Amino acid sequence: MYNPLTRREMLSCSGNSFGAAVLACWLGSESSKAAEPDLNGGLHHRAKVRRVIQLFMNGGASPMDTFDYKPELKRLHGQNLGPKEKPEGFTAAVGSVMKSPFEFKQYGEAGRWVSSVFPHQAQIVDELAFLMAMTTKTNVHGPASYMMNTGFMLPGFPCLGAWVSYALGNLADNLPTFVVLPDSRGLPYNQKANFSCGFLPAKHQGTLVNAASQNPIPDLFADAQYKFARGSADRDTVALLQQMNRQHAASRPEDSRLEARIAAGELAAKMQLSAPEAFDLSRETKETHEAYGLNQKETEDFGRRCLLGRRLLERGTRFVQVWSGPQGAVNNWDNHGNIQTELPPIAKSVDQPIATLFRDLKSRGLLEDTLVIWTTEFGRTPFAQG
Repeated sequence: MYNPLTRREMLSCSGNSFGAAVLACWLGSESSKAAEPDLNGGLHHRAKVRRVIQLFMNGGASPMDTFDYKPELKRLHGQNLGPKEKPEGFTAAVGSVMKSPFEFKQYGEAGRWVSSVFPHQAQIVDELAFLMAMTTKTNVHGPASYMMNTGFMLPGFPCLGAWVSYALGNLADNLPTFVVLPDSRGLPYNQKANFSCGFLPAKHQGTLVNAASQNPIPDLFADAQYKFARGSADRDTVALLQQMNRQHAASRPEDSRLEARIAAGELAAKMQLSAPEAFDLSRETKETHEAYGLNQKETEDFGRRCLLGRRLLERGTRFVQVWSGPQGAVNNWDNHGNIQTELPPIAKSVDQPIATLFRDLKSRGLLEDTLVIWTTEFGRTPFAQG
């Protein structure tokens, strides 16, 4: 008997303990086992996705002010919520019903309603699939971020990128399988725990890359003052260190951290050749820079990371996570104070880069087998707090 998963169940599976098996089928593992009927999860078609880029709006983007048009709010605007409908609020008093202050229009062949805060993404709505039935079990940013990243509200579980790395492995042996590109202003709620491998082997955790730095991956190259760490001397030192590490690991097979350190050392040696080229955005044309918004202050940071994400996907990185907004009360999507003044700037910072990312992936033939996920830890309730 065939019992298909609902959309919500499918997304939930991706973060649970059996998520690796689901992801292997969902993303289309290159291994021969993926083609075996007993192991392919009952798929009736060949899975196409080989890589993922996740765009995470940290702070809780408001659905009814972005993509989820709620015309009924116009009629209810200003009315007080009844006792049965009144939600819990702990940051401010729950006020009256509030309609969106932003104009909505329909776009694309699908006639999708999109807010005026996203004029660029409105032009690509026919490339998007909207899951509007999602709910969350918490209204606290930390647990909700864990929930969205791992499928659980408590720490200690593998995130989606770690599951993809574990289930499918790498596409290139000279770049990390799972890369995280955080906001240049700071890490999100839960900080590095969002990119954790949990109970999976340590090598599957996310590699943090600072796209705004001259040295995106710290200590990949020895400091210039250490002239002895060059050429054959450096290679001999690394070889000896790896030999000692392996001897030590052989007597402690139950600890994956040393194996991860060994793998990281081997990867770092390869990245000394591959990373400078992959991270060098000057190789892109002026037109590409402008399309991603690198020539504008508002979009430069997120646009830089979207462009770098595309370059990494091209070169074999399996999973890229791009964050918008640090933790805290400002500069993110946690718009409690005044959504009319707080939402437009953060929305503008991502709008053009995201739309360009879709077009760029499509023009290069990468959108056919790349999954782009637009996420946030939870939505908003339609009542005033100001």
